[in-house]
Parts: sequence; structure tokens; C-alpha cells
Amino acid sequence: MSITRKTNRKGVRDSKSLNRTKSVEQKFTLFEMFERFMNYKVTEGLVDPTIKGYYEHFRYFSEFVQGDLSNEEVTSEIFRDYIGFMLNEKKLAPTTANVRIRTMRAFLRYCFQEGWIEIPIHERFKPVKTPEDEIESFTPAEIKSLINQIDDTRFVGFRDKVMIFTLLDTMVRISELLNIKRINVDLNSGHIKLEAHKTKTKRARTVPISTKTVKYLKEYMKESDEFGSEFLFLTYDGRPIEGNTWRRRLTELGEDAGITNKRVSPHTFRHTGALFYIMNGGDPFSLQKILGHTDMSMVRRYIQMTDTDVKKQHNTFTPWNRVFNK
Repeated sequence: MSITRKTNRKGVRDSKSLNRTKSVEQKFTLFEMFERFMNYKVTEGLVDPTIKGYYEHFRYFSEFVQGDLSNEEVTSEIFRDYIGFMLNEKKLAPTTANVRIRTMRAFLRYCFQEGWIEIPIHERFKPVKTPEDEIESFTPAEIKSLINQIDDTRFVGFRDKVMIFTLLDTMVRISELLNIKRINVDLNSGHIKLEAHKTKTKRARTVPISTKTVKYLKEYMKESDEFGSEFLFLTYDGRPIEGNTWRRRLTELGEDAGITNKRVSPHTFRHTGALFYIMNGGDPFSLQKILGHTDMSMVRRYIQMTDTDVKKQHNTFTPWNRVFNK
């Protein structure tokens, strides 16, 4: 009688496991592995700001290790030391450090899966624990102060004013704002279409704009028509605006306005717009669609209210108003 022997294996070696034993003998350096990783990320269709972010975060790490490393020299200890360096010497906020940590973990995960390193280093360090994020937002007075710093008698100043109105009104991301094309602005219906390949989620969406913003956009588009560019927001000589240029401009306006207790950035406008939308009586479901979030949990984070905000809302919507028909 023949007996079938049971195997002791609890799984089947996949092609990646087979490749790992073979390819780990290849002497890729840290820089070479990262370039191969980025070639892969580009094929995923990531937007340009995301690709630039990967390179920027890798540059911070390469400066820490002061040069290239062989794949055998890439160890978990190096990355633990890097985390300590960011937190203790560079004094980075945990949230800032975590952005860089997540980038490196994604890179190392790919290296392990491709068989370029033997050990799953990405599993041996994690983002640092942080308290619940407190998302900053502007007060109405701070927004007015920012706008008051602008000389809108000049083209650049008027453009900045229109950009701020559009940024707050639509709550778009900075990359989405700078990639808006003139053809996608419908002043008659009061909408702006965001093309799928220029949004973070790779999904097209349409954002509404208020009557006041429509008025400013109409005037701005008339003034900038002579440039003949397909893009909406341009420099004084008709070129598309770079994200870092606009961020620096907002920082300067914040300094001029004396706003030193919070970051004056495009993302702060996004948070502020979301909070004001809810405070003015907007519902979270339409807000989710405007923001372009697929998960309502992100919307909840965006509309964190201060105790003063909650008090104002309570005075307006207290259950007693229902009892006394107010």
C-alpha cells in the first residue's frame, strides 16, 4: 500500500520569495535602490507634488547618513538613529517626522519585496506616537488681516487676492489650485472642474464657487487673458506658479499680518474653509464631496472646533430652541 507523505510546509513559496534568494546577491546601493523604487512609483501615476515629496524625504535621510550605502549596510539601527536625530537634534514635530518615516518605510518595504535586502527592516520601526492632531484654522479677523496686506492695484497683488478667495471658497489643495485650467472654470454656473490626473485621489470632481469669488475670478480672467496660457493662475510674466513660490508668499503675508501663533499655509486655508462651512450650517456630506475625501473620518478631523466654536453652535442649536419654538 502506498502512503502519501504530508509536507511540513505551511505555505507555498511565491515568485518573490524565490527571487529574493537570488537577487539579494546583487550589490545595489541605497541610491540605486531608491531610483528603482521611484521608477516604480512613477508608473503608479502619482501626481508631481507626491513624487517630489518622496525625493525630498529621501534627501533628508541621505544627508543624515552622509552618502551612499551598500544594501548590506542598510539596517534597522540606522533608521532608529534617524528617528532619534529628527526628534532630538532637529527638534521636528512628531507629525513632520512621521511623514518622512512613512516614506522610508514604503521604500524599504519595496526593497524587501524585490529581494534587494534580506530583512524586513520596515517592520522594525514605526511612526512615533503623537497626541490627537489639533488642526489649525484661521479666525475671520486673521483672514481679513491677510487680505489687507495685499496691494490689489498691482496684477500680482490682485492675483494673490483672487487666489486666497478661491482657496478658501473651494477648499482645494494647493496642487489642485495651481493646476486649474481656464477652460474648467464655469463662471455662469459657479463651478470649477478639477481634472482627475491633477487630484490627489485621481478622481475628477467639481467644486462650487460663491458669487463673490465668481466676481473676482471674472475680473482676474479678463486681465490675464492676454497671456494666452491654459492655466488660471500665473506669474507676472505669464508662467504657471510653483507651489513653493505660493507657500512663501503666504508666509510673507502672515508675517506682515502679525500671525505668528499658527502656520499660514494653503492647507490651513483648507482646514479653515471646512470649519467655516460647518459653522455656517453646511452639512458634512456635501463637505466631504467638496473636499474630495473618500472617508468621513478625514472630514471629522478637518472640522475640529474650539470650545468657543462649540458654544456658539450650541447657542444657535440648543435643544431648548425646539421646546420653545425659537
